[in-house]
Amino acid sequence: MKISELRTEYHKKLCDQVLRIRKTESSAYPNIADSGSKSSKAIAWEIFKKIGCRQNFNKLDGQTAGNMFEKITKEFIESSFTQLNHLRPGEWEYNVKSTISGFEQYRHLEYLENVISEDKTLSSALGKSYIVKPDIVISRKTVSDNDINEIDNILGETDKVARLTPFRMRNQKDITPILHASISCKYTIRSDRAQNTRTEALNLIRNRKGQLPHIMAVTAEPLPGRIAALALGTGDLDCVYHFALGELKESIIDLSNEDQLELLEMMIEGKRLRDISDLPFDLAA
Repeated sequence: MKISELRTEYHKKLCDQVLRIRKTESSAYPNIADSGSKSSKAIAWEIFKKIGCRQNFNKLDGQTAGNMFEKITKEFIESSFTQLNHLRPGEWEYNVKSTISGFEQYRHLEYLENVISEDKTLSSALGKSYIVKPDIVISRKTVSDNDINEIDNILGETDKVARLTPFRMRNQKDITPILHASISCKYTIRSDRAQNTRTEALNLIRNRKGQLPHIMAVTAEPLPGRIAALALGTGDLDCVYHFALGELKESIIDLSNEDQLELLEMMIEGKRLRDISDLPFDLAA
């Protein structure tokens, strides 16, 4: 299936299961919008129209919407990245809310987690800052020597080489997958949520032993000014991905909102903001 078709299916699922209209005594607005911002509500309405969402007034609390956004986004990433298996072959696993200590680069944190949980002094001082549970994780299984030697005899059983790399299954006592990507899902963005994502990213960077996984964020936030709180700057996140970037830009153009359009284009041209359809290709890089 084409990536464009998977993207359309992704939007359809979101429209059916997550995207809703909130109704107050004075107005109605999409649940990705900020009720206190006219620009946010106007842009959100335009996005709804462009991706074909019907006016669904069924109530959905914020936590449920966020969890469903994670689930449906994971399904899109899995189905689209699978289409690129010829470019990035391997046995991949896709999960939500998995603790990073379950992956090779962060196995050492399991001991630290246990010590912190049993020591009240350490727990009060460090909290759970080391215990990161990304919204979506993509991991790759280790490879056996049979896999390595599938095409040619690359490694002999008695060869005293490549004995330390965790990618080789026989080098691990407890077989643990390698974390390939950590993806934060932010249905909407507020300043505190942006900071939480950056904190998690820095923990992934600082606490790893081995290769750094992709660190990404996906959002449905309609207001570029809010997206900028997460997208601008470098050093922590690879990039931020919008669930409907093309429709977002078209909506802002239709509304003649020059300030928001300028900010949006700055993030796109600065390689800090991309469309959800770009994400599987970036995973394959």
